[in-house]
Amino acid sequence: MKFSDFVCFEATIAELQSSRRDDVIIELVSSLEKAGQLKKTAKEEIIKAVIKRENEASTGMGKGIALPHVKHPSVKDVIAAIGKSSIGIDFSALDKQPVYLVILLISPVNNPDKHLQAMENIFKVLQQEKFRKFLRQSRNAEDIEDLLREIDENPSL
Repeated sequence: MKFSDFVCFEATIAELQSSRRDDVIIELVSSLEKAGQLKKTAKEEIIKAVIKRENEASTGMGKGIALPHVKHPSVKDVIAAIGKSSIGIDFSALDKQPVYLVILLISPVNNPDKHLQAMENIFKVLQQEKFRKFLRQSRNAEDIEDLLREIDENPSL
């Protein structure tokens, strides 16, 4: 599975306005809704579900990255929004460091395989220090999209 299969590039936020975890989640879910990827009626439910999941166990995986994710009945396919922060966000990450990149992943309840494929792709690529560095240096949404499309074509970058 490629990033272009599930990332909503129209929902990319090159500089998150929020500096608190829950506000970042609200910002990214709202961005997906504005891009037409979520029903307005499901937005609040999804926000609550992601925050609840985050309260159970942090998705701050270390190395400046958080991957909040949830399965929700209102989505028919895996969808993701990406947000970048230059100041850093406290996501209670495993390495206790601030998070600079947040990938919000929302998956349908009835398709766990696609959810796992998307997660596997994200983890595999984000393990590459060079990729993380390029992503953090991205100045706008177009740079982020270009980088993700490039990694789709050349996974070893």
